[in-house]
Amino acid sequence: MNETAVQPATQAIVIDEVFPHDAATTWRALTTGDLIARWLMPAEGFEAVVGNRFTYKTTPAGAWDGTIRCEILEVVPNERLAYSWKGGDDANVGYGSKLDTVVAWTLSPVAGGTRVRVIHSGFVLPRNETAYRNMSDGWKKVTRRLDATAAELGPSGKPH
Repeated sequence: MNETAVQPATQAIVIDEVFPHDAATTWRALTTGDLIARWLMPAEGFEAVVGNRFTYKTTPAGAWDGTIRCEILEVVPNERLAYSWKGGDDANVGYGSKLDTVVAWTLSPVAGGTRVRVIHSGFVLPRNETAYRNMSDGWKKVTRRLDATAAELGPSGKPH
């Protein structure tokens, strides 16, 4: 039997958008705690420093308390941010199933703004099918809210 046959299938959510803001403004919206709460959800203890651990809190389900545990894996200011995204419980099926994934944001300058690419990878199917489906739509909405939050900051990176 080859390795591929014993590896569970994994899926990634990929969102690729161009924002009409510079990378520094988008980065500020992406990495500032009170701003993150506006486009995603409150991040307890967030700091864009490799090794920093922080949490998000969402709706609990079954044996899962709703806490998403994250750790900053990579920081390249104005270019790349990656963090682990872990939650759920082995006892849950569907919403709240065990999740061990990575969220990676990449910012690249383009004419008229910044290409923003988010890849949320590591969804194990079929176990994480519900999370994958829900978050596929969710990340599209989150990315639009990130764009709106950056727009409110303006080119100086400060609120209008």
